[in-house]
Amino acid sequence: MAAAVRGRRFKWSLELAAAPGGRPRGAAEGRGPLGFAERQLGEGGVHESDKILMEKRCWDVALAPLKQIPMNLFIMYMAGNTISIFPAMMVCMMGWRPLQALMSLSATLKALESSSRRALQGLVFLVGNGLGLALALYKCQAMGLLPTRPSDWLAFVAPPQRMEFTGGGLIL
Repeated sequence: MAAAVRGRRFKWSLELAAAPGGRPRGAAEGRGPLGFAERQLGEGGVHESDKILMEKRCWDVALAPLKQIPMNLFIMYMAGNTISIFPAMMVCMMGWRPLQALMSLSATLKALESSSRRALQGLVFLVGNGLGLALALYKCQAMGLLPTRPSDWLAFVAPPQRMEFTGGGLIL
């Protein structure tokens, strides 16, 4: 029984022991050793794939700020508009990250030099960070932290009176 199982070969099995003729058993069927290629790989294919990988990497760098915007929108929604420590920290981080990226713009553009479309990628990077800053400013305005009315600037102008107050879904 053991000899019958040992003599039987499966498609996925590879016998590396030499046959009585001195050649491995797999070589008689036209297969080479593991990793053997019939033709030599040229340098052109590797060079082209490196260019494609560099182009993809540059686009990843350029699109990174735009990919953060949906998460920032979700965080803005979850933080709410009340003035407390958590929403204030979220607004500070949402404003600081794009500012920090814009301050290091020269280093980012230097990383994009290997791309053939560096001007477009730089523009996409700037637009993404500009949108991030705009979201942070919108959140500040929604929380009431930006001075947008004349009463915020002048002491002798009365603040506008609210027409109605609500609390817990009931009109008070």
